[in-house]
Amino acid sequence: MKIWYTTVLMIAVGLGLGFVATHGFAAQPKRAVYVVIEADEITDADRYEAMKKKGPANIVEAKFANGRYLARTENVSPLDGAAPKGIVIIAFDNVAKAKAYYDNTKEATAMRIEGTKSRAFLVEACLVRGMLLPNC
Repeated sequence: MKIWYTTVLMIAVGLGLGFVATHGFAAQPKRAVYVVIEADEITDADRYEAMKKKGPANIVEAKFANGRYLARTENVSPLDGAAPKGIVIIAFDNVAKAKAYYDNTKEATAMRIEGTKSRAFLVEACLVRGMLLPNC
């Protein structure tokens, strides 16, 4: 009889410790930062083409800062309003890495500004297991 109580008590303690240990490993929110570049209008086709040739160098810079290209395309379809002529979306782990990437691509940025009407900005998001949260 004592062995039975001891066994039940040990199982209960083990389950309790297991619950406490795994609860501590629950997914923590992760902040993601996206560099978004939109080109609304091409004003100088030669500059724009020269900027596009810088693409491979920019990919290397993004990888150097642990960035991941999510989109780099001119195939944009509008759902509401006018669609940009081209869009680039690059994901980074934090704002510092995103800004370091942007600072290291000044030549391509200058070409983009001279050859297009465009804008670049950062978007911060909070994710847990791929789900978007309102706050981190």
